[in-house]
Amino acid sequence: MRIGEIARRAGVSTRLVRYYEQQGLLASTRESNGYRDYDEADVDRVQHIANLVQSGVATKLVKELLELEDAAAEARPSCPRAVAEMLAAELAGLEERIACLSRSRDSIRDYLARTEHTALVCERDHELELRLQREQAHEGALAGG
Repeated sequence: MRIGEIARRAGVSTRLVRYYEQQGLLASTRESNGYRDYDEADVDRVQHIANLVQSGVATKLVKELLELEDAAAEARPSCPRAVAEMLAAELAGLEERIACLSRSRDSIRDYLARTEHTALVCERDHELELRLQREQAHEGALAGG
């Protein structure tokens, strides 16, 4: 995406995006025509930088912090074997319960669909779909801001 779009989506000016790049806080690639090009992750990075700077953190310190965060994101987290085994067992249990609940849901849905109350299934499915869309939009807004 071009500089205008990343600035708009991150809620900052294009001048600020250029400043962040000059300070080494943000990197872009250049298109063949010389325009800056940013990817989706850069929107979050610009917002993160802006939040740090607005809270009073000096850009030199922001740069160091970003470098540490980038290094930590690349590192593989350590986890003792015993803890990993407990987590794997918990995950397996959750997946079993989810499968059982899914089978129960499907049985109830199938039964209702065969009755004169089929509309209840459709209504409920529509309500769940709307709720899921709202939750995803909310999560997207939280991730973006």
